[in-house]
Amino acid sequence: MSQLSEIKNSSPGLTIPQSQSSTSPIVFPDAPSQNPDTPESPFITVARMVTPLASPMKKAISGMQTYLAEVGHITKLDPHDSWLPITESRNGNACYAAFHTLSSGIGFQALVLPLAFTALGWVWGFVSLCLGFIWQLYTLWLLIQLHESVPGIRYSRYLRLSMAAFGEKLGKILALFPTLYLAGGTCVSLIMIGGDTLKIFFHTVCGTTCNANSLSTFEWYLIFVCTAVILAQLPNLNSIAGVSLIGAITAVTYCTLTWALSISKTKPLGVSYEPLEMKSEVSKICSVLNALGIIAFAFRGHNLVLEIQGTMPSNLKSPSRVPMWKGVKISYLIIACCLFSMAIGGYWAYGNLIPANGGMLSALDKYHRNDISSVILGLTSLFIVINSLTSFQIYAMPVFDNLEFRYTSKKNGPCPWWLRTGLRIFFGCLAFFLSVALPFLKDLAGLLGGIALPLTLAYPCLMWIRIKKPQKYTGLWCLNWLLGSLGMVLSVLLVFGAIWTIATQGIELHFFKPQ
Repeated sequence: MSQLSEIKNSSPGLTIPQSQSSTSPIVFPDAPSQNPDTPESPFITVARMVTPLASPMKKAISGMQTYLAEVGHITKLDPHDSWLPITESRNGNACYAAFHTLSSGIGFQALVLPLAFTALGWVWGFVSLCLGFIWQLYTLWLLIQLHESVPGIRYSRYLRLSMAAFGEKLGKILALFPTLYLAGGTCVSLIMIGGDTLKIFFHTVCGTTCNANSLSTFEWYLIFVCTAVILAQLPNLNSIAGVSLIGAITAVTYCTLTWALSISKTKPLGVSYEPLEMKSEVSKICSVLNALGIIAFAFRGHNLVLEIQGTMPSNLKSPSRVPMWKGVKISYLIIACCLFSMAIGGYWAYGNLIPANGGMLSALDKYHRNDISSVILGLTSLFIVINSLTSFQIYAMPVFDNLEFRYTSKKNGPCPWWLRTGLRIFFGCLAFFLSVALPFLKDLAGLLGGIALPLTLAYPCLMWIRIKKPQKYTGLWCLNWLLGSLGMVLSVLLVFGAIWTIATQGIELHFFKPQ
């Protein structure tokens, strides 16, 4: 590396005579003389005729030019990155990217997607779902391209890219709270979903043979957190690839089981597909906005894309964006099949009768407990628990990374194993406390979707303009400005709609009383 540095540093100092720089017989043997009064160099004729000598020299010079280009594009890795859990290992591949994306892209938010159709109806529900999927897939592609948008620099964290695009202060203001809120808030929601589903699994398996009320909801949350914290001791993002694979398999399985069982059974009495009646036009508009927030929340996960790509090796000939995009295309094809099937199948089976609390899982338990095998119901619940545990690992990783970054920045060294373990236990305890103190957070899918929407649909477009600087009024410039501005406006409207819906329809607030 020292030799590479010397070559790179010394190259600007090389001087080439003007005659060689313009009509060199070695580099450009067929180039005509720029001055018509100057006789043609005899070396040009020699270069044309003596091909056995010219060809090896051309190859050597071409190889040297390629070598110097690679030296100029060598990524300047931050030494701290090798100490942090996201970038500690850089041997990822397209398969690992697909596993992580599937595990984080399909989750409990899919279970409540049919609720969006109760406010939007068949046509607008389907159109909104399609537009949301295409929009977020485009912004996902933008983030993958921006990962190495500046030669020699890799943005392996969403916050770093935001700071590079908008400036250090504004970038932190725009991205720090939403990314940590989305990561930490999702972990808290996963504890509640996982704990509640674990209780349902126990009740389904035991039936009348044992006391299904032997443990409280608080204790089920505690069991889930302890298991999640044990799994969280895996050191880095690449080390949980196997965990993400298990999460991806269980997510696809329980999604398929849930909608397939729902459409295979008789519909409950009184199923209707008419949009819910609202007392006023404002309430109707806010209900629609809340439904759009649920759809937006279903496509969360953009805050993890750069982190996943940061685990891959990259060079000039094989940039990380190639395997990353390959893995994303495969995973999002599967995600689309699961989410669209869940939304359409769930709404067809239950219509406006789908429970607001729990979505599809609660509907299965409420309407088909007696006509579906307890083994199938138990397996479905178990798969949801396993997927929640695996999703917890990948969503908690940015929080672990941020906590360890504070230490490595001050001490200029890696975290000792005991401190890393302690930090992860601390985060698990904090998430557990919030899940017990605020058990109604899982009912705020629309609000969470509105807060997270800029990370998914708006910021990538604006960051592309700031970093790539496309020519004004071109197609890409107009498209990204339009989508970025629309995303910001839509985020504000969704947050307002969700708050209005909560205020008018009410939500059961029970602090420190998980049910």
